[in-house]
Amino acid sequence: MAEMNGAEGSDGGAVGAGGAAGSDIGAGPDGGAGPDGGARPDGGAGAGGAAGLDGGPGPGGTACPEAIRQALAAHTTMTLAYADEEGPQACAVLYATGASVVAGATDMTESAGAAGAAGAVGGEAAGDGPALYFVTATTTRHGRALAKSGARVAFTAQQDGQEWSALTGLQGRGGCRVLAGAERAAGWRIYLERFPFVAASDRLRAALERTELWELRPDWLRLIDNGQGFGHKEEWSSP
Repeated sequence: MAEMNGAEGSDGGAVGAGGAAGSDIGAGPDGGAGPDGGARPDGGAGAGGAAGLDGGPGPGGTACPEAIRQALAAHTTMTLAYADEEGPQACAVLYATGASVVAGATDMTESAGAAGAAGAVGGEAAGDGPALYFVTATTTRHGRALAKSGARVAFTAQQDGQEWSALTGLQGRGGCRVLAGAERAAGWRIYLERFPFVAASDRLRAALERTELWELRPDWLRLIDNGQGFGHKEEWSSP
């Protein structure tokens, strides 16, 4: 199992919410294909594939489309791909996004208010993408790599066991930073709202509170949705 959250395991991975330590997932030599194992006719990988992560940019400076925000809110696990002095590597982490409160909204007014409150956490301005929050120690291999100045990360998020004809998933790129002070407190509230089992366990909450909370701010996102047609995609990029 890949690292899902929090404290570091004996192999350099982190202890997941269930308590088991995991190791990082090795990336394939070509970045791996999508969840259906095959590439699309347009040359991109499936929703889970690292191939195609350098695809064409979306309309720079525009607001991130609601469809992409909702897709991010619908998932809880992303696979981070990064590179360090040992080469390329990947790991899986649980994440929460401010858009997750939008997913549970009962009407459009509530949804818009929740999105605005969530966006204020990381200072989201017009044209910025939704922030993703995850927990991991800076002593892990990926923690050390992401903490370096100018570090970049690519990621995917999708569910397992999808029907090929309705396959959906996300690809993205961006930068990460460790949160502190008021920003950490605000991000932590979003994280606990998405994962209430953390707050329900004194032991788990205490362990994660001692670990760094990160913000991943995407500057490029792609949504794949075969339910709207084979290879259908929607892209966005920041200015």
